[in-house]
Amino acid sequence: MSAQQWILIAINVVGGILVMGSYVQGVMAHPDNRGALWGGVPGSLRPLYTVGMISAALGYFAFSYFIVFRIGATEVRVADHLGFWIFYVVYLLILLPSAMWMPLTYAAMDRHSMGLYWIIRIVLVVVGLGSLGLLAALLSLRTDGSSYAYWLGVAGSAAFCFQTAVLDALVWPAFFKV
Repeated sequence: MSAQQWILIAINVVGGILVMGSYVQGVMAHPDNRGALWGGVPGSLRPLYTVGMISAALGYFAFSYFIVFRIGATEVRVADHLGFWIFYVVYLLILLPSAMWMPLTYAAMDRHSMGLYWIIRIVLVVVGLGSLGLLAALLSLRTDGSSYAYWLGVAGSAAFCFQTAVLDALVWPAFFKV
């Protein structure tokens, strides 16, 4: 495995700890207010979120497996001119703002702050754009189109995009009130 792949693994480990840590801290610090994270999303849409979150999580593992273990990092070209480093950018665009969502959401609820509401919207849009960038990067790769791992990664990325770019960045904020 190349140094570039190890860097991407490190980004995922550190970023994953930040995301999961922010979720654990948020839930532990607000045990009586966990339901508020739904932000007003109607009960009729919550099953879609449940399926979306599970699909997105499985998708994350599928595309990450493909990117880390099935791409030759030193020779890959994304969109014919970008190197493997572009995956550092998209993962950082996904992971760092994701770690900010829950603390910002609880802060916005506690303070009834419209400023924080708009920061949350920006954070969610950045994550959505990062996930769309990841899908575009995967689709632009020159790879063996018959590879099962590739198509599983693309499908996983699409599921992740649906959750982050549609449900999180567009639907959830429409129902979240501060």
